[in-house]
Amino acid sequence: MREIFAGMPWWVKWIAVPVIALVVFGGMIASVVGFVIGLLFKVLLFVALVGGLIYVVRKFMTTSSSRDGDW
Repeated sequence: MREIFAGMPWWVKWIAVPVIALVVFGGMIASVVGFVIGLLFKVLLFVALVGGLIYVVRKFMTTSSSRDGDW
């Protein structure tokens, strides 16, 4: 493979081959990147929701424990 590229001009190695690879595998690359970004968004959303739930429960527990004598 190295011998094949050795005789080629620089623009074939650095422009034409990557462009052809993007055309051939572009859809697959886009779907993988989209999947990873979607997964990261879902993980961040999950972490934010769980953190919010923990914050609300702790806030409720501290306010209810300070009023235990009212019951």
